[in-house]
Amino acid sequence: MPKSSKQQMYADDEKIIAELQKNSKQSIDALARNCGFSRQKVWRTIRRLEKEKTIWGYCAIVDDETQNLKHYTVLLKRTTTPFDKKTAEDVTTQRLEELLPEGNIRIENCLYVHGEYDWLVSFTAPNIKMMKKFVEKLLNVFGRYIDEYTILETMIPIRKQGIKHPDAKKLQEYL
Repeated sequence: MPKSSKQQMYADDEKIIAELQKNSKQSIDALARNCGFSRQKVWRTIRRLEKEKTIWGYCAIVDDETQNLKHYTVLLKRTTTPFDKKTAEDVTTQRLEELLPEGNIRIENCLYVHGEYDWLVSFTAPNIKMMKKFVEKLLNVFGRYIDEYTILETMIPIRKQGIKHPDAKKLQEYL
């Protein structure tokens, strides 16, 4: 039974997205070849997906250790106090960057999640001291909305953004 054109378009989108997630740096020609589509179809699809904000952007996966950085995740449990309009705007815009202490800290992910915790912020920092300064500022600004929190330090990045660590053999000694 043939797929509808909408189903086929969705399947083609997924194929292109999967290839971009493997390596967003590859050329349109390579993407087209890997997907079995024409160059024009891939280019048009990517432009449409970017315009629709299905694709938000592209990034490089960097080994934090080579940059003298540590990776941290802070898990935050909310109180029952609802966010006021300004706080909701602060969380959803770039306000978190204003909380960064002087130093080499970069927010990687800021996710509102379902489960034991409600909010997840992952970031890199050069050391524990800088990480703690950032978390303290986060708690000072959003403290009335935070019931408890947990800080995790990444020991072994086995996979980042869906990309497997290129030196998997090295990682086995830690496990």
